[in-house]
Amino acid sequence: MSYLTLTLSLVFVLIPIILSKTLNLGLEKDTIIATTRSIIQLLAVGYVLQFVFDAENMIYILLMIILMIFAAVQNARKKGASIKGITWKLVATYVIVEILTQGILLGFDITPATAQYIIPISGMMIGNSMVLSILFLNRFTAEVESREDETELILSLGGTPKQAIHKQLITSIQASTIPTIESQKTIGLVQLPGMMSGQIIAGADPVQAVQFQLLVLFLLLTAAVVTSVILGFLSYPSLFNNKMQMVKIEENKK
Repeated sequence: MSYLTLTLSLVFVLIPIILSKTLNLGLEKDTIIATTRSIIQLLAVGYVLQFVFDAENMIYILLMIILMIFAAVQNARKKGASIKGITWKLVATYVIVEILTQGILLGFDITPATAQYIIPISGMMIGNSMVLSILFLNRFTAEVESREDETELILSLGGTPKQAIHKQLITSIQASTIPTIESQKTIGLVQLPGMMSGQIIAGADPVQAVQFQLLVLFLLLTAAVVTSVILGFLSYPSLFNNKMQMVKIEENKK
């Protein structure tokens, strides 16, 4: 694809802008900002990745992963501002997911220990974990607020914080992992995944593309469940003080 054809593809940005303007949706500004940022960020990342791939230096690979984690944490922490210490909890969650997935991939020699494989797969895992953590935090804080009286009642009857928050925690973990699990049920029937489609467009053998896509799907499933479980069990103790009393979410926001 040349820069000319890429420029022509901006017609796909023009269409929603026209519709937004016509229907007074007010999406024009956000659409233009999102498009501009995506162009700048992706082109910049493209040149950076070219340098990292050519260098094949593990230090550069680690720096790229750290940058990904930092960006993901900065985005997700806004949704968990009501949970004390959410920043380090997110960092710990993403690091554990990254070590677990890459440890299995490299340990069993499933993928080569090269930048070409480590960085893209790490990006998919960390990005997916970021989305899942946002879904979890949104649902968890909503569940805690809506069932505050129920939690207080269990505590007053002698229940532990874990017992008092168990239902909200499990419900939030289940809800945040549903999109990942449900999307995998119809994969290949309703949609052709991005990685598989990209490889096919690039000229790869379709069967080989399917094999890599299945690998990514299995990784995403692990990342989804592990992210929600780890973040959940790291987060819920912050809702209680040393006397096993519930701290209101509004107080944590201050």
